[in-house]
This record gives sequence, structure tokens and C-alpha cells, in this order.
Amino acid sequence: MMAGSDAASGLVTVAEAKARHWDVIVIGTGIGGGFAGRRLAELGLSVLFVEKGPVGHRSEGQYLSDELEDYIARQSRGFWPTKIETRIDGGRIDRFYGPLGSGVGGSSVFYAAAAERPERHDLESSDDLPHPSGGWPVGYDDFQPYYDHAARLLSVRGDADPLSKLAAPSLAPPPLTPAEAALFEDLRRAGLHPYRAHEALRRVPGCTDCLGRKCPHPCKMDGRSAGVEPALETGKAALLADCTVEELLEAGGRIAALRVRAEGQGHELRADIIVLAAGALHSPGLLLRSQGTHAAGCGNSSGWVGRGLMFHLNEMVAVWPRRGSPAVGATRSISFRDLYVQDGQRLGLVQSMGVGADSGRIAAHLKGIIARSALRRLPGIGKAATVVARAGAAVFGQATVFVGILEDLADPENRVRPHPDDPEVPQIDYRIPDELRVRRSLFRRSFRRRLGKHRMLFLTFSPTLNFGHPCGTLRFGRDPATSVLDPDCKAHDLDNLYVADASFMPSSMGVNPSLTIAANALRVADGIAGRLKRDTRLAG
Repeated sequence: MMAGSDAASGLVTVAEAKARHWDVIVIGTGIGGGFAGRRLAELGLSVLFVEKGPVGHRSEGQYLSDELEDYIARQSRGFWPTKIETRIDGGRIDRFYGPLGSGVGGSSVFYAAAAERPERHDLESSDDLPHPSGGWPVGYDDFQPYYDHAARLLSVRGDADPLSKLAAPSLAPPPLTPAEAALFEDLRRAGLHPYRAHEALRRVPGCTDCLGRKCPHPCKMDGRSAGVEPALETGKAALLADCTVEELLEAGGRIAALRVRAEGQGHELRADIIVLAAGALHSPGLLLRSQGTHAAGCGNSSGWVGRGLMFHLNEMVAVWPRRGSPAVGATRSISFRDLYVQDGQRLGLVQSMGVGADSGRIAAHLKGIIARSALRRLPGIGKAATVVARAGAAVFGQATVFVGILEDLADPENRVRPHPDDPEVPQIDYRIPDELRVRRSLFRRSFRRRLGKHRMLFLTFSPTLNFGHPCGTLRFGRDPATSVLDPDCKAHDLDNLYVADASFMPSSMGVNPSLTIAANALRVADGIAGRLKRDTRLAG
């Protein structure tokens, strides 16, 4: 099947999937599941992708919507069909549609294609910057070849960071517009070190910088275009869509079968290896629901399943050009790491968001923040936000929105569980720790200090979690008492269950997680393939 086609070939019915024993079943088709399945298929193993959502069509280009309410309508468009439920800092329970996908490619078909590498200190401890987790069980040098491989598969483009020893992507980015070039020069005059952001875009003719929406062109590289579709092309992989995995059936320390629901009925599917890649909010939910052998859930002897939930904290800032410089507005071209570490504190990457800040956008954003804060009780606060936004736009023109991605750290009390009344609803309990609030204040002070000569407006009144970056809920580690997975991302408790999504991460790093998810999925797949080949030789 050719990438960019309708994804019709390679589809199987549940009856066809049941009739075959697979080498590997991959649950979920986002970045992690798509890349793990692609690598396994290219290595000659038989792979079945099981996806809750629909196949979808290559001609789709809709945005991820939080306004559509109908379950079937949301599901058919590839949106996660139910709301998520959150309780932040012990406050009121809030329900809203998260930025989550449910279809081939998962959430990745809606992502902004940011594909930045972390720094070495994101994974390893050093004397200058001790790692809050003591360091990942697998170091940067082991990840590096998989970062290189993932970047090639994702067609990552961008420039080298002048502050880092990390190599630039092998593909060059498109030329800057004159306004973008002027903004780069403004940032350099402010003493910053901007570079061209690393993006997973092929930049085919007609590329529309598909931020937050599905791409109708074979341009944005995601779990579908760079994972599932190339896997199906091999002839070794198949796709079972519109199929919900309800439970993992355990026997003798292994996953013996998956209990699934498709075409209105229950079925069982079997494979030698199961790769769980349903996402950091849903993978732990499946394990916690699978209580046939253990009341605490499958693979949960440590009690860490669903715990250690992390997001990034987003700090959004509208920055207007210096007087005499042209307005840039919407651009995704800029990243800088000058604030990545400040005063020995982990902060993170700053990047442009790909949206311009006119009065309507600033007002809408301010109202959204206010609606989730204590300020919502103030009379007339919504109108005040509109007045502020219009005044800023009238005086300064259109701004460029930057976002600081502040690293979140794992706390066992921050967790996700399946809702007792609806297993499709992730139930999140999260407390923003004091140390993160301190680092947020440091970021804001540092940003003002470095860009003090620019007109700017912070668009976040209170700490704002990035619900599109959940991670850490099935953390990997060497100690089975404090982790769910071993360094190969195999469950400590189960011989044939592996994880290939963002839930494996013991810390959230200071960059977008997509490239790391893809790299780790390739690493996990190589480990599985090597194991199955060794088992075959021993059996022979």
C-alpha cells in the first residue's frame, strides 16, 4: 500500500484477525504504536495493529475540536469520543475534551509536528545538574542511533542549536520570510540564540503547516504517515480498526489473549508479544481494568501503574516586533534554548507556536484561561479580557506567540485511573508542586529580562498544563519496586508485554516528547525482534 492512499489495503476483519496467531499485536497506532509496528514489520515479523478508532481518509483535513459533543460524530472524525475528567490541586472536578485522537495515527495526526531532541542532561545525571530521578535506566548514547533513525523516518528539518552539541537534522528547512528573518535578528540582538525549529514535515507542494489538524497531503509525518502506512506496505502488517481492547487476559505470567469488542461482539485475539501503545492516559487504564488475575491490575505489583503522571507546563507569551520591524504573526520557525536551564533549575525549550496573536485570538485565549481559574467569579472579567486584547492589537498590531515548555517531574500522587462509571474517561488527579511554581516564576522573570525591550503579554495567568503531553504513567526502571517496566520497556511482571508510548518516561524532559516516543518505539521493536529470533533459534 502506498503512503498517502486511502489505507484500504491491509485492513482485516475481526474474524480474519482471530483466525491467525500473530507474532506481535500492537494496541494503538499513534507515534509509538505506529513506529514500533513499522519496525517490526520491516524486520519480517507478522504484526496486527488494533485501533479503537476508524481508518479515516487521506482527504481529511479537519481540526481537532472540543466543541463537537456527539459521541459517534467525534469518533468518526478521529477525535477521542469522551471527555477527560480532572481534579487539579484538590479543587473542583472539571470535564472537557482533551487534545486526544482516536483513529489511525492517534493524537499524532493532529499534532504540530515538533520533533526536537532532548539534551543529554534530560536523560542523565551529572555533577553540574543532578537528574531528579537519578537518570534514566538507558542513557543518551544508547538512544542516539534511534533518534537518528526516527528523525530520518519523520523527515525532520531544521538547524543546529548554537548552544548545543546536538547535530542539526540532515534535511534543511525552507527559507525564512523577510519578516521571520527580521525577528531572528531581533532575538539575536537581545542576546538570544534562535535556530530553525525541528519539524516533521516533508514540505511537499501545497504544504499548509497543518498545526492542530489532520493533513490532507502526504506531508506531515506522524503515526499514520510514517508508521502504520509504511508498515502495511511491507505486506507483513495488518490493521483492525474500530476495535476496542477491553481487557488483557493473563495466564502464567504472560498475556494469553486480548479481549476485544468489534462489530458489536466480544472476541479474543492472540500473539506471542503484545505491545501496548494506547497513550499515557489510556495504557495504564487498560492494565488497571485487567483484574482477572490481580485485583490491583495487570502488571501492577509495584503499585506504580497510572502513577507519576506528568505534563509540560506551558507558558505562552505574545511578543510584538521591535519598532520599525515588520510583524511576523503566525510562524513555527523559531526555537531557542537560552532558558533551558537557569540558575541550576530545569526549565525547557521556547518555540513559536505557529499562531499569530490578533485581538480575537488573544481575547479567546484569555477567556479560556479565566474560565479555569478563580478569576472566573469576577463580574465582567470576560469583557475586560476582550478590551485588553483589542487595545493591545490596536496599539501594537499582530504578535507572534511563543511557548515555554517547562519540564514536569514525576510525583507518585499525580495519577490517572479509569473512571468507575466509564472506562473511556481518564480520571486525572494532579497537584502542581511548589517547586514547579518556583521554576515557572523563574522562567517568567528570565523571559522578561532577556526580551525586556520587546512589547510582550503573558497569556497564562496561572500554571497551565499541556494536556497534549501526558507521560510517565508506566515508567521504566531497573527496580521492580519503583517502576512498571524494565529498561527494555517490558513489564517487570509479564514475560510478553511491552510498552511503546509516552507512559514509559520517568521524567518529561524540556522538549516536545514526539521524537523521543518514536525513538524509543524503534528501540523497543529491535529488542522484541532480537528476542523472537533468539527464541526461534533455540526452538530449532
